[in-house]
Amino acid sequence: MESIKTITSAPPPEVNTRRLRVAQGLVLLFHLTGFVGLAFSDDPGFFQSFTPLTLVLTAVMLLAFQPGRNTGFWQFCITVGLMGFMAEVIGVFTGKFFGHYSYGATLGPKVLEVPVLIGLNWLVLTYVCGTLARYLPLAELPRILLGAVLMVGFDACVEPVASQYDFWHWSANVIPLQNFRDWFILSCIMQAIFVRASFKKHNKLAPFVYLVQLLFFFFLGSLR
Repeated sequence: MESIKTITSAPPPEVNTRRLRVAQGLVLLFHLTGFVGLAFSDDPGFFQSFTPLTLVLTAVMLLAFQPGRNTGFWQFCITVGLMGFMAEVIGVFTGKFFGHYSYGATLGPKVLEVPVLIGLNWLVLTYVCGTLARYLPLAELPRILLGAVLMVGFDACVEPVASQYDFWHWSANVIPLQNFRDWFILSCIMQAIFVRASFKKHNKLAPFVYLVQLLFFFFLGSLR
């Protein structure tokens, strides 16, 4: 009887390219639809309600393009997600991180006054910015600093529209310099964890996600 052999091989390049184009198209569609709805719709609240879904779907697609999701990768995800969430809890209740602020309803259900998905948001941003920083031939410390700068730069684009769309609200509607200082410190710690984590740090979708999200908030802010 003829034996049956199962051959396991990587998908051909054209399949990977097609998957990447589909994922990029979906990311662009999510954010373009959200931008038009928030900026020009008579009912922006309807589009705000899809923010948690957009964040989750974007994270899932990023994970799908992470090669070799080993134990080191999941340890990194859990550590950064929990660290980001706990930093926000301390910030909301004490003002010792970031300043005095409170979360609105746009980012979804809350635990301890902080949206459950905020840890995922920190994870996605750390992962994307850390991946981008690896495109340059830098030593470990400059790479950590570059990743942190990319994270703070992203936050600087979000802050001008955060209260308008009920993401979060600052005391007296003033964004404190402490926010950016603490963002940079925490981002450096998270980027150090990313650099030291044991997994393959390459994701073809990451640059596109960062660019689309950055432009999304930049253009929203320019319409204020």
